Amino acid sequence: MNALARAADLAGTILLLLGCLQCLLGVIGMLRFPDVLSRSHAATKPQTLGMLLVLVGVGLRLRHGTDVGTLALIVFFQFLTSPVASHLVARSAYRTGQTGSRGLLRDDLDPQLSDGDGTGGQP
Repeated sequence: MNALARAADLAGTILLLLGCLQCLLGVIGMLRFPDVLSRSHAATKPQTLGMLLVLVGVGLRLRHGTDVGTLALIVFFQFLTSPVASHLVARSAYRTGQTGSRGLLRDDLDPQLSDGDGTGGQP
C-alpha cells in the first residue's frame, strides 16, 4: 500500500468518525430541544452534514468509480429531500398550531394563512 492510499484511508476514517459524531449530536439535539421547529432544525442540518462526511469518508476508503458514483447519488438525493421534508414537517406543525408561536420573533406566515389572497389584508 503506497503513501497516498494510506493517507486516503486515514482521511476517510477521520471523516467517518466526524460524520458519526455529527449525526450523534443531531440526535441528541432532537431529543433535547423543546418544540417542533427546533427539533426539525436539529434533524436536518447536522444529519445532512453528518451524512455527507460519512459518505465522503466511505468514498475515500473504497476509491472505486462505481462506488463513488453511487455515493454521489446518495449525497445528491439526501441534499434534495432532507430540507424539503423538514420544511413540510415544520409547515404542517405551524398549520396545526403545534409550533409554540409565542416564541417567534417574526411570523411571516400568519398574514398569508389568515387571508385567502395572501396579501394579509393589504389592497
